[in-house]
Amino acid sequence: MFNNVSVTVAANPAGSLEKEFVRKSIHLLIASIPVLASINISITIGLLTAGTLIYSYAETLRCSGSNVFLISNITVMAARERDNNRFVLGPVTLGLGALLTLLLYPNPAATIGIYALAFGDGLSSVFGKLFGRVRIPGLGGKTVAGSLTCFLAVFLATTAVSGLVFESVLIALAATAIEAIPLKDFDNLVIPVGTAAIAQLIL
Repeated sequence: MFNNVSVTVAANPAGSLEKEFVRKSIHLLIASIPVLASINISITIGLLTAGTLIYSYAETLRCSGSNVFLISNITVMAARERDNNRFVLGPVTLGLGALLTLLLYPNPAATIGIYALAFGDGLSSVFGKLFGRVRIPGLGGKTVAGSLTCFLAVFLATTAVSGLVFESVLIALAATAIEAIPLKDFDNLVIPVGTAAIAQLIL
């Protein structure tokens, strides 16, 4: 089943874009974490931990041939071609990235870091695929359109959180530089933690 999906991705760019929308919709959901943390950070940390563990267990079962209702279906819908016949790591690093950011940094740095992951990384990939005609050399296929989208998304999110325009420009530039590094699934860890660290230094 997973093999068939991967073949379709390789042969059908529209299918690849559809999968990107599914992946980045999951990314955007992570933007709810700062709101939940502002209500009860302990419960939020518990939910992130439990969700990451449950997904990891479900994905281990799927790789062994036993699909878990809904979780495995969504995983297959969102999987990249490079994930063919292996553990799909993206959701794990997504959960861990948000979790580490909450644990390591106070607000507003933690919120800004998570928003950089949700909006900066989430939207840059979609807009890069839709409008990315000019690729940046040496960055694994990153596009100018995607990087500009990342900058704008992080700038707007940081300005909304902090109210500081100049500082938001600096943080957005840093987040864009981090997002441009071709780290594959591990960008989900580095983007929020790295951006939050920069925000903590600047704000």
